[in-house]
Amino acid sequence: MKIATWNVNSIRARIDNVVEWLREAAPDVALLQEIKVEAGAFPREPLEDAGYNVGLVGQKSYNGVAILSKSPLSVEHEWLPGDETDREARYLEAVIEAPTPVRVATIYLPNGNPVEGDRYAFKLAWMERLRAHADRLLALEEVTVLGGDYNVIPTDDDVYDPAAWREDALFRMDVRRKFRALLNLGYTEAWRALHREKGVYSFWDYQAGRWQRNEGLRIDHLLLSPQAADRLKACEIDRGPRGRQKASDHTPVWCELEVA
Repeated sequence: MKIATWNVNSIRARIDNVVEWLREAAPDVALLQEIKVEAGAFPREPLEDAGYNVGLVGQKSYNGVAILSKSPLSVEHEWLPGDETDREARYLEAVIEAPTPVRVATIYLPNGNPVEGDRYAFKLAWMERLRAHADRLLALEEVTVLGGDYNVIPTDDDVYDPAAWREDALFRMDVRRKFRALLNLGYTEAWRALHREKGVYSFWDYQAGRWQRNEGLRIDHLLLSPQAADRLKACEIDRGPRGRQKASDHTPVWCELEVA
């Protein structure tokens, strides 16, 4: 089973690119973030025509997440548990029907900037809620993939200029510690498990020629439960979509699991 994550930065603006990539790459499951549209305006038809079932949590102009699956899916959570007052569309969890069912979540973790404001505290609290929920999911002993735009740069090897980003909300040490705490529960970060390269990124800002100079960040991750990690066959970052016209500033990351 091929599972991809991609922050599409507005599904309506990128729908042609998204459909083209889905037909070329043929993921079995695609976890999308920043769809930036309410459910009623989501462009279902071209995605269903491409062979996908759709689950989503939408929000006007901001946030929004979706799961596309070639197999039927059953939505389990439309919000990250732990705070009933939080209704930002950042989390969607579903079970993909297969001989070995696969639980997936699409995650759009808060950016957190500026660090002097309330959004940074919100990011840290959201990460703590994610850690608590991810811990509960491990108790299910299922093949689980938590994929998305984590807005976390894990290490110096994952950013083009570590010194310049040191105090950014994506790279501050307390954010990185919370990301490591998530991994330390027993999750495996799929790309880094199979790769030791430096300077490989999943996001490049639109400004200042960052894409052309490969000045990027690796902030899109696929986290695997032990049952999923045991089945990991491959994980790659597909740079192709970032070089197209009207591209998202993120590009897809995908992994392949051996699921009967």
